[in-house]
Amino acid sequence: MKYKGYEGVVNYDEEAKLFHGEVIGLRDVITFQGTTVDELEQAFKDSVDDYLEFCKKKKRPPEKPFSGNLMLRISPEIHKEMTVEAKQRGLSLNAFLNELIVREVHKPKNRRSR
Repeated sequence: MKYKGYEGVVNYDEEAKLFHGEVIGLRDVITFQGTTVDELEQAFKDSVDDYLEFCKKKKRPPEKPFSGNLMLRISPEIHKEMTVEAKQRGLSLNAFLNELIVREVHKPKNRRSR
């Protein structure tokens, strides 16, 4: 689901017979729920609008999803190995990691590492 640049993911709770979702890509938490698809879609839009209004009232900018910045914590040894490998390939560490991530994400699902 997409609305005003925000993206929501949805799950279905069979026991409660309820769809529930969350906007992804933010530290702030935006959730929504509904019992029908139409109700769910409206709840998603209402939740995003409520979030934007809340930020406006608090005079703070709303978070933008998927800024492109990613904080990653790894061991110093792996950091060193990746830096050396990137240098040997004539790439920056950022470009090298970007290539690895893109390759993994676009790999067919049945061939991805588990």
